[in-house]
Amino acid sequence: MPATQTTNPPTFESVWALLQENAQGMKEFRESLKETERIMKEDAQQQKEKNAEFYEKLGHLTTLFGEMTEAMVAPKICEKFNEFGFNFPRANTRARFNDRANNISFEVDIMLENGDKAMLIEVKTKLTSERINYHLNRLEKMRKYADLHGDKRTFLGAVAGIVVNDEIRDYALSQGFYFIEYAGENFYITAPNGKLKEW
Repeated sequence: MPATQTTNPPTFESVWALLQENAQGMKEFRESLKETERIMKEDAQQQKEKNAEFYEKLGHLTTLFGEMTEAMVAPKICEKFNEFGFNFPRANTRARFNDRANNISFEVDIMLENGDKAMLIEVKTKLTSERINYHLNRLEKMRKYADLHGDKRTFLGAVAGIVVNDEIRDYALSQGFYFIEYAGENFYITAPNGKLKEW
């Protein structure tokens, strides 16, 4: 009959040693986990700072492009609109209107003026339907502001863009706006479809 192998039951000392070893392993694991969390938080903070810096630079770049676009349009814009029978002697850039009492505040990229009429021009590097709708809203504000301040002039609208597709051009014209587009170093103005909208 084969001899049976007997195993010695674990002693208190061996169990205690095993527990101590496991406790040390758990402590090292927790410390490693804390270090990983710390690194992840640092990485997240650094990424957040990089994103903020990127969007700040993008904002400055967008503003710069907008200002360059305005600078390209403003010098000859009166002359171009005078070909349509207007007599605009001057072009004002970044005209601001503020009436805190009536909660009206807006800015116009370029504003052409004479005694009877004023043309508000929205200038964008990339023109979108949202910007056109925003300009429609701006002209409503202009009319309200003018009425509150005794300004009886008629207001007209125009939009200009460097990057524009046919759909956006057609939409702008259908809203009663003049459309200004670039061709090389020059630009051209198209009159709105149908009746010119006035405010």
